[in-house]
Amino acid sequence: MGKSEVLCDCDVIHDDVVAAVRQGMPSDGKITELAEFFKVFGDSTRIRILWALDHAELCVCDIAVLLNMTKSAISHQLRVLRDSKLVKTRRSGKVVYYSLADHHVQEIFEKAVEHLEE
Repeated sequence: MGKSEVLCDCDVIHDDVVAAVRQGMPSDGKITELAEFFKVFGDSTRIRILWALDHAELCVCDIAVLLNMTKSAISHQLRVLRDSKLVKTRRSGKVVYYSLADHHVQEIFEKAVEHLEE
């Protein structure tokens, strides 16, 4: 065991608390879904895109110029965000605009930024 590992050497296990937490624990499938959801936030380009979309509805060209990247690279990241239900699209003629999927995504993103600024 490494020096940084700490073992609980208490003699009392709080069975009631453990049972209550265990009963409310999501299924393994839900836990996996949640882990996959948070993985999407693990890419700095996707975070930049989410930050931009938190401020304005933008098309691929706008985002590409803003982030100094190719439209192809932006489209790839938008596909990941769309597949994760973090962004949605709106078509106006030939132009497709992207925005955050809903207020939940906005809250998650803004709360994370707020947490880091504490």
